[in-house]
Parts: sequence; C-alpha cells; structure tokens
Amino acid sequence: MYGAEAVDPELIRQQLQCISNDAPIHAIKTGALGNAAVVDVLVEFLEKHPEIPVITDPVVKAAGGGDLADEDILARMKGRLFPLAEMITPNGEELALLGESANPDEAARKLLDKGCVSVLATGGHGTGIRITNTLYNHSPTPMTWHIERIGGEYHGTGCTLAAAIAAGRAQGLSPRAAISQAQNYVHRTILHALEVGKGQPVPDRGILWER
Repeated sequence: MYGAEAVDPELIRQQLQCISNDAPIHAIKTGALGNAAVVDVLVEFLEKHPEIPVITDPVVKAAGGGDLADEDILARMKGRLFPLAEMITPNGEELALLGESANPDEAARKLLDKGCVSVLATGGHGTGIRITNTLYNHSPTPMTWHIERIGGEYHGTGCTLAAAIAAGRAQGLSPRAAISQAQNYVHRTILHALEVGKGQPVPDRGILWER
C-alpha cells in the first residue's frame, strides 16, 4: 500500500441514498471503511434497513503492509457496526486483534458476547495443506470447512470471499450455503490468479459461478 485516503462521509451518505432510492439492495458487503465517521454513516443507513444482510470484512491492515484502521474506527466497528452485521469475516490476525485473544475460540466468543451475530474466522493466512474456515455463532459447536491450500500469497482473497458470501445471500442462499458456494468460487479464482504488475497475484474474479 502506497497511500490511502478516506472518502468524504457525506458523499457516501448521498451514494447510499441514491442507490436505495433507485434499486432494491439485497445484501451489503463492507471492507476498509477509512475512518469512524464513515462507519457512523453506514450504521445510520443500516439501522433504517435492518432487513438487508450485511457481511463485514473487518479490514485492519493492507496486504502489503500499512494500517487501514486506527483505534477510533476499531472501537466504532466493534461497538456499532458488528452488532448490525449478519457475519464478520476476520482472518487470524484480525480475529486476535478484535477479540483480544490469540486463542481463536476465545476471541470469537468475546466478539459474539459483544453483539456479533456470527464470526467466520478465515484460515487463509495460516499454514498447512488445508485452509480451515470456522463459523462461530450462538450454536454450541462451531462449523468448519476445509479447503485445499494453494501455495503462494495472493492479494484480495479475504475481500473476494466476503463479497462472494454477500452475493450468495443476495441470491437467497442461507448463510451456510452462501459460505460453501463462496469458498468454492474463491478457490477457483485463486487457481486462475492473475499476475498484475510486480505485486502479489490477484484472484481472477471473472471466473463464472458454479452452483
């Protein structure tokens, strides 16, 4: 990351109003939000539209290094946005930071206790021959998925997964079915990853869905 600047919150407010007046919104995915004021604008919109499923990718750091969230935005997300989201999708580092524990089970439980509906802990940043994604909610036992790990580092896999889950929810799939479909989709985008410039390969999001 060589530079980042938050979008004017008022512009985002206007865009949300314009879009919602023009077409139905079936799902929302959030990523790097820029600052606490942007979170407030988003929360105000979501409070008026509680029927829309929200998938939140709590982006904290850029893949190439650099912070994308300060203490204010982290506090605002945890206090206001997470309780309105159907699911948050932190990777291992983000889960430990947000849940204030290096133990994934404990970190997820803390987030659930503070209002999260569900936490999909993604394992793409781990090691081993398989990626394990774990869904924590208020059920007694977490649900896990295991996906073959493809070697190398890729830019944008977490946001692609969250966006694909939101797309599945917009199609009317259940949260668990949306996760399963999204994982298969992301796996295929990585298999066909694109070499763009000198940075990490990026998932080929032009790959067609398989249902």
